[in-house]
Amino acid sequence: MYMIAISLILTSMLPIIMMMLCLTISMKTILDHEKMSPFECGFTPFSSPRMPFSIQFFLMCVLFLIFDIEIAIILPIILTLMIGINYTLLMTVMTFLLILIFGLYYEWINGILEWA
Repeated sequence: MYMIAISLILTSMLPIIMMMLCLTISMKTILDHEKMSPFECGFTPFSSPRMPFSIQFFLMCVLFLIFDIEIAIILPIILTLMIGINYTLLMTVMTFLLILIFGLYYEWINGILEWA
């Protein structure tokens, strides 16, 4: 009986305590120049830390991730094809590779791969 009452009290008080702790931790301290400046190995930054992000760099990263995931998918498929040839699996792999190759060709034609 007492255990149920204690657990009920704790479960009702725990969210309140966690919210108070989060509010205490996230409170902004006194804003001064040293705390607001970005840290770059002790040197004063030469340019603004809020520079616009290069879309070319973003597209290259996405392209790298796509082909990195492709290799992680294709390697186990190669091992299963070595055990025995399953034509359904072979057609699935070929379709997957054709989609990736056409996507790479599309990016190449549109000039996404050229660093301007």
